[in-house]
Amino acid sequence: MDRNQLIAELQTLSARLDDLGAQARRLSEENRSLRAQQEQLATERSTLLAKNEQARTRVEAMIARLKSLEQHT
Repeated sequence: MDRNQLIAELQTLSARLDDLGAQARRLSEENRSLRAQQEQLATERSTLLAKNEQARTRVEAMIARLKSLEQHT
């Protein structure tokens, strides 16, 4: 292998390493973003479950009051 071929091969390898580094940075950022999104969705889910539980409790209380009124009439 002559010197020019070696230089060309090293340049190719260097370019591939640069590409791999850029891809690793993109994937790292995407991973960070997905983790943040997952945390946000988990928080939102928790909030929605709590609201659902409150609504269920209120509906059950209304049903109990209606049954009580029905029994007194």
